[in-house]
Amino acid sequence: MPELPDVETFRRYMNATALHRRIERVHVEDASVLEGISPQTLGRRLKHRRFASTSRRGKYLFVELDEGGALVLHFGMTGHLEYSRHPGPAPDYTVMAVEFEDDSRLFYVAPRKLGHIAFAETVEGFIDRHGLGPDALSLDLEDFRQLAGAHHSAVKSFLMNQNVIAGIGNVYADEILFQAKVHPAQRIDQLNRETLTELHRQLGRVLEAAIEAKVDPDAMPDSFLLPHRSEGGQCPRCHSPLKQQRVNGRATYFCPRCQRAG
Repeated sequence: MPELPDVETFRRYMNATALHRRIERVHVEDASVLEGISPQTLGRRLKHRRFASTSRRGKYLFVELDEGGALVLHFGMTGHLEYSRHPGPAPDYTVMAVEFEDDSRLFYVAPRKLGHIAFAETVEGFIDRHGLGPDALSLDLEDFRQLAGAHHSAVKSFLMNQNVIAGIGNVYADEILFQAKVHPAQRIDQLNRETLTELHRQLGRVLEAAIEAKVDPDAMPDSFLLPHRSEGGQCPRCHSPLKQQRVNGRATYFCPRCQRAG
């Protein structure tokens, strides 16, 4: 599922392509992806408006309009954006197309239709209603320590709880824990101050590295777990076989030698 680095990449793509263009019409191919709004109402909310700016909270992209309100995009497992200046057929699996007055188009493409699209009167109101925690990249060390001390779950579950910290999913939780040398099943409230400091440092480092690599696993440092994160993979640090187990129902990869429990 797209995580914070993916959505930040989509946000930057949106900024470079579709901002400040007047919207002529909106076509929704499959209304099942809409949340709390009909295709007709969404079209009326966007028509003759311009996308003025973008923001992000965790896995949600907010595209704010020039006269208030925001288009809300969540990308599910396979969703992404495509922009075109040229006429022609929409990309396969297009769920929504936004057509601009200059004939360029923005496509929300979702082969598995697991994401959703909404409209928010205010970004903060949407965040409050969905109970989203602070964005993972905006969380300073002291706030991170306070959150950790208030929870008793496995550290991986803590990192992935969107109501606590927004933006981290299964893949980058594994990477953060690998870099910090923390076992994924260790309880977050049992980590000492030094380990929490390192965990917070690696959280920012891993997410920034993924953004810099444009979420391409082949462009990630070879010292990262991600290029080796598969059945039969080896730890890039000590070359031990990686272990897979389920933590809170999620497939989890880690090095049993570098990430010891306790």
